[in-house]
Amino acid sequence: MRRLIQKSMAQAMDAAMCGMMNALQWRRRSGVCTRAELDAYLTACEMVTREEFYPVVSFSPRREDIWLRWESPVSSGFAENDKVKVRLYLCDEGFHAPTVIILHALMSASDLGYQRVARWFNAHGWNVAFPHLPFHYSRTPGGYFNGELAITANLIRNAETLRQGVMELRQLMGWLREHGTPEFGLIGTSFGGWNAALLSSLESDLRFVGLVQPIVNVEAAIWENPTAAVMRRLLARQGIGRGESARHAHLSSPMHGKPLCGGDRVILTAGTYDTVSPRTELVALRELWPGATLLDVKQGHFGYSALRETLREIARRLGVADTV
Repeated sequence: MRRLIQKSMAQAMDAAMCGMMNALQWRRRSGVCTRAELDAYLTACEMVTREEFYPVVSFSPRREDIWLRWESPVSSGFAENDKVKVRLYLCDEGFHAPTVIILHALMSASDLGYQRVARWFNAHGWNVAFPHLPFHYSRTPGGYFNGELAITANLIRNAETLRQGVMELRQLMGWLREHGTPEFGLIGTSFGGWNAALLSSLESDLRFVGLVQPIVNVEAAIWENPTAAVMRRLLARQGIGRGESARHAHLSSPMHGKPLCGGDRVILTAGTYDTVSPRTELVALRELWPGATLLDVKQGHFGYSALRETLREIARRLGVADTV
């Protein structure tokens, strides 16, 4: 009975959140890309390697107390979004300590929980960097909701948003290395987990990679995911069908790359009742990334237990007795 109630509550929460996201998709229905635009973009990307798609670009950030700011290497057409902002939480050792980069979920409402996680890492000798991912928090253009433009029926902008975020993260890691950071950890939830998975295929000095219910099967996320029901209708109106977006998988799908640090440093956390990032997809990714650990948590896609269990596994790996 307890399990049935748990499952029903998780499904109800997922359904409510999916409904809200579909409503936002409909709000942005005029911005869908055309079939011709998508075909031209995908054709241009076909021979591009992942390293070429997410290059490291030189930059000159400015540090303002707890914030690091710079101009994005990718222009999105939205001035607010093109101003990168990263919050730094430094421990007593300063930049010579390892740094964990925490990547928030799509439309993350608040960073209060992440602040608590940052304090825990600081207490155990780790710095924390908390970037505002494209179109979120301080980077939300006027007239839009937080994260509303990150994933829409404009598949070209979706791909460029990923490119923008990952390129900025590579810049951040390079700057931290120059200032003495010896190694990194990654924690990403859902959309943030998607970004983290792609980043792990480009950077090797990672002690751990915690992917909390990440989006890993991009084709399924578009054509099966309940959050994308309206997106599918809008794409169909443009004559865009299943299979076309797969031409970009070599650049945007975690299932088409491998972590350079090795699968044994990766933690995949699945929600038993998750309909957005189904457990079956994380099982498939584990098979592609030998050595990766799969954690099962009894929740839907939306909840806090999955992150908490991921942090417990990270604490165990770091040899720390207490948890967040």
